[in-house]
Amino acid sequence: MSIHVGGLHKQFGNILLYRNFSITFTEGIITCILGPSGCGKTTLLNMIGGLVNPDSGNLSGFSNKRMSYIFQDPRLLPWKTVRGNIEFVISREVQKEIRRQKTDTLLKLVELGAFADYYPAQLSGGMRQRVAVARAFACDPDIILMDEPFKGLDISLKKNLTRSFSAIWKAEKHTVIYVTHDVDEALMLGKEIMVMSPPPVQIVAYENINVSPPDEKQFNSLKKKLLMALGES
Repeated sequence: MSIHVGGLHKQFGNILLYRNFSITFTEGIITCILGPSGCGKTTLLNMIGGLVNPDSGNLSGFSNKRMSYIFQDPRLLPWKTVRGNIEFVISREVQKEIRRQKTDTLLKLVELGAFADYYPAQLSGGMRQRVAVARAFACDPDIILMDEPFKGLDISLKKNLTRSFSAIWKAEKHTVIYVTHDVDEALMLGKEIMVMSPPPVQIVAYENINVSPPDEKQFNSLKKKLLMALGES
């Protein structure tokens, strides 16, 4: 199954980001969107999430879908513990014991079980982002929108976070739309990878990854192709 954006038009002042732009996402996989800074990746996510209205166009398959975001900033509630931040997004209709079990499972997957009673200020930046990842899955979303959540982190921390994210995703298999400018991130996480041009945006490259993540040889080959599509080779 798929969800689709068709005939999209969006302009900010004199900047035309999208002109008759269309894109289709396969449900149940991680789709990574690569593109240069300022090309409209975040705007596309915000239109999908209903935070920004397109000037024209249609979004099909998104209505009545429950969505969650993972931002670059974890945006945790500072007055709640790690456990409290995660349980906060779980429906109150779910029994308290079930909410706790779900939270414990997610914390284990992101390797933070021992930090359930800590507050965000007591955690490192990478740990806070792992809480944000767990929270995004806790509300049982149909679609997870990710806006460069690992930007600015060092390579080791980024690998740990992508491993945590992959561990939860493999258990849940939600639809994920992930925007980034980092080719390595896209190859580590994505099943489908699309490269966006500068505005007005077009899809200039597409890759379907047979085995995710790819082995070293395929990783290096795909990285070279994607960098060329981005004009960074």
